[in-house]
Amino acid sequence: MRFYTIVLCALLFSCQNIETDENSDQLSKQEKDIKNSSTEKKTASPRLVIHGGAGNILKENFTPEKQKAYEDKLSEALRIGYKILNEGGTSTEAVVSTLQVLERSPLFNAGIGAVLTNDETVSHDASIMNGETNQAGAIAGSNQIESPIMAAYMVMNNSDHVLLSGEGAHKFARSQQLSMVTPDHFITEKRLDQLRKVKNRSKADIDPFILDKKMGTVGACALDKFGNLAAGTSTGGMTNKKYGRIGDSPIIGAGTYANNETCAVSSTGHGEFFIRNVVAYDIAARIKYNGQDLINASNETINELGTKNGTGGVICLDKRGNINMPFNTAGMFRGYYTDSSGIVMKLFSDQ
Repeated sequence: MRFYTIVLCALLFSCQNIETDENSDQLSKQEKDIKNSSTEKKTASPRLVIHGGAGNILKENFTPEKQKAYEDKLSEALRIGYKILNEGGTSTEAVVSTLQVLERSPLFNAGIGAVLTNDETVSHDASIMNGETNQAGAIAGSNQIESPIMAAYMVMNNSDHVLLSGEGAHKFARSQQLSMVTPDHFITEKRLDQLRKVKNRSKADIDPFILDKKMGTVGACALDKFGNLAAGTSTGGMTNKKYGRIGDSPIIGAGTYANNETCAVSSTGHGEFFIRNVVAYDIAARIKYNGQDLINASNETINELGTKNGTGGVICLDKRGNINMPFNTAGMFRGYYTDSSGIVMKLFSDQ
């Protein structure tokens, strides 16, 4: 009897070992699959695309010094953002750091260079979207947060919401220990003079700095080494705007959109038209539902916008690294950085 008991125990132990070995083999396979998957994701070649606004941007209105100033600042932003991507940083991190460079420059209608409202203060809007998770964050109507795009990033990552506005956005920013400033931090003499000239015409305007028709929103789209897309947009809106007006820049689907399965988009232009036509998402929808490629989808969206008297442009980037930067205005500050091209910078329509 003892012999049979020993044999039975041996058989059970043997079966248990076989099951354990099978589980171990399966676990090892899963770990290998995860590692292989991670390695495959890291083979993506980073891409970074930016814009600094679209509008009546004509070469004859630029001195060589002014053109160089814009090109230098946009190039600086591209270098900083691409360095993050090249070192293995995420697309959202790259978008934030890229746009912070432009928010700190008085050349662009964002951050320190923002246009002024009818009340002679600033009203910043910004948004960001993660193409991997489809999470998004935005702020609107802010005049105290030093970096609006960073605030949008924190809304995306550290709140249950997508869009916060005004004092609520300020309260949240303080809770995240973001840098806060007084509204006069953003006000420049150039923008005050500009506002007072526009007030004499009793109308709101896009950004009169360049022949009254520059839409100075800044934006970025990025593809990181993990194959993930992101897009972000930051702006001061329209000169002489009233009643708490908010444009397309903080509106997900209008001013900003990102989805790994389709593309990343940042818009610049007359915001009301971009909201009505859901421009950023329209490009993604053409890719998803019509099977169009990025070039055709974005070109058709901007062409259709023009038939409705909407003016502006977009930068867009897909998961394969394809880039397009269509616009229907005289020019658009735009550029990109890839491993093969280096920095490419364009301002005018003939470039």
